[in-house]
Amino acid sequence: MQRTLSQHLPAHVGETVRIAGWVHRRRLLKSVAFLIVRDAAGLAQVVVTDPAVRAELEKLTEETVVEVTATVTSNGTAPAGVELTDPTVRPLGPIAVPPPFDLYRPALTASLPTQLDNAPTALRHPRRSAALRVSAAAVAGFRAALDARDFVEIHTPKVVSSSTESGANVFALDWFGRPAYLAQSPQFYKQLMVGVFERVYEVGPVFRAEPHDTVRHLAQYTSLDAELGFVADHSDVMRVLRDTVAGMLGTVGERAGGALATLGVTPPQVPAEIPAVHFSEALTIAGAPADEPDLAPAHERALGEWARREHDSDFLFVTGYPMAKRPFYTHPDPARPAYSNGFDLLFRGVELVTGGQRLHRHADYLAALAARGEPVEPYAGYLDAFRHGMPPHGGFAIGLERFVARLVGAANVREVTAFPRDLHRLTP
Repeated sequence: MQRTLSQHLPAHVGETVRIAGWVHRRRLLKSVAFLIVRDAAGLAQVVVTDPAVRAELEKLTEETVVEVTATVTSNGTAPAGVELTDPTVRPLGPIAVPPPFDLYRPALTASLPTQLDNAPTALRHPRRSAALRVSAAAVAGFRAALDARDFVEIHTPKVVSSSTESGANVFALDWFGRPAYLAQSPQFYKQLMVGVFERVYEVGPVFRAEPHDTVRHLAQYTSLDAELGFVADHSDVMRVLRDTVAGMLGTVGERAGGALATLGVTPPQVPAEIPAVHFSEALTIAGAPADEPDLAPAHERALGEWARREHDSDFLFVTGYPMAKRPFYTHPDPARPAYSNGFDLLFRGVELVTGGQRLHRHADYLAALAARGEPVEPYAGYLDAFRHGMPPHGGFAIGLERFVARLVGAANVREVTAFPRDLHRLTP
């Protein structure tokens, strides 16, 4: 008999079916026993009245893997409106050692460190796994939105020969006797691939050896990168980003509706045009000094509250960051050269996306490096492409875990990361 997933049981009322999954919970009452079985699709309630079956059920523990053959019966109070009656229950492996917390409770009561130490089992909890389903749907939406706009997915190296991509610290490693580094981003490579496909994107890990120990930073996270050629300026990039974020949220609603319901989350609407403020105006709104070179987390929170209050928007673009705080490849604002054609997208008061227009002329790169007192040689392989013709281009990068954390209201980005890597954690 073919296995039936719990979500398909309502279509089989009156039929005998076979389900399989984990013992989520047992309730042993005086005259009846209930077995809740959890599979990838949800929960199924099994009603046990036969004393022999009950005796076998009493030997089981939570998380034991079982197979149940039973009749599907309507019951409006049961999960999905049906339950399984007259069952036979067969373990598919040894009796499980229960985890150090109850997975059947509405929320895990264990501390986050305990959950992370026991991630393979903690992630089985419906709320933890729901966040990962949201993450998967967000990635699917990112790909679909860009595929529809003729972007090509690329895959770039995660081991590089020099630590030149940004000011962040890097992880060094030995590459057959030569020094190498884990890539901090695919930035250089996605720019080079604009010269091949014009529009490209990548979903992949990036590594930052920054000594941050906060609720919003990881040493390894998933970056959703995009780069597009033949732009007029950064506003073209912002329009593509707006549509991409809207596509991501739309796909989350379509593909992860059950997960959102489990988490009690309704995805926000993305405005047809996301409000935008220049960096200098953002400082005023946030109450920061006029000579502040960057936005602190407190400033971002204040801007998020302002965007919600003044524009009824969970999203806000901050444009024109000072050139001194942007990478050397950032295109300056022609009208205000001290400011950049770069932007951040804030989501509910937290920086979610960094992007902008890049330089595209070889001579401009040489001048930019000289102005910062940096040598050309470490960038030679990257810069060479610009000698052979590159269009005006720009792009952006979305931090997946931070996006999901803000969407579902997680207090810590580790709550929506399967196996986080940070300043202290390298296992499991």
